Amino acid sequence: MKNLLLTFFLLIFFSSIAQTTIECKIETSKGNIIVELYPEAAPITVANFLKYVDAKAYSNSSFFRVCTPENEADRDIKIQVIQGGNINATGELDPIKIETTDQTGILHKNGAISMARGAPNSATSSFFICVEDQPELDYNGKRNPDGFGFAAFGKVIQGMNVVLEIQSGSNRNQMLDIPVEIISIQRI
Repeated sequence: MKNLLLTFFLLIFFSSIAQTTIECKIETSKGNIIVELYPEAAPITVANFLKYVDAKAYSNSSFFRVCTPENEADRDIKIQVIQGGNINATGELDPIKIETTDQTGILHKNGAISMARGAPNSATSSFFICVEDQPELDYNGKRNPDGFGFAAFGKVIQGMNVVLEIQSGSNRNQMLDIPVEIISIQRI
């Protein structure tokens, strides 16, 4: 009886700390990518992304940039990502405060989805997906000289084959010769 009560309380405890997730489908001209978002760990970043999703702002945008071992060869700090979400600038919301990886605990591991940015607190609509682990994009990473890293807010749970296909596209100076259409992004 004692073991049964202990098991019961442990189940309640672990289910209460389990993070709520939100899934979205990124429908592209190359196939679908399903991402799982973490609103409890990265509330500002997830809310920002979902505002664009719910407004259908990503419809008819694209994945337009890829970082590969070949096109990163001359850089000191190399990364592998695909970047998308280039919406009409008039549809962009105000930039958001960066939620760094040391605040959220969401690291730039293989399949992580994160917000693109220039300066800290400048992310709007553009996002990227990591190919392989990218620790230089985390807080104190060296890819961005300010050391804040980027705001990861979820991960790919289905469709990494599509991510890899997009990354393998012909490109010039990291810009895809033929951008891959994002038909829509929607909650599922």
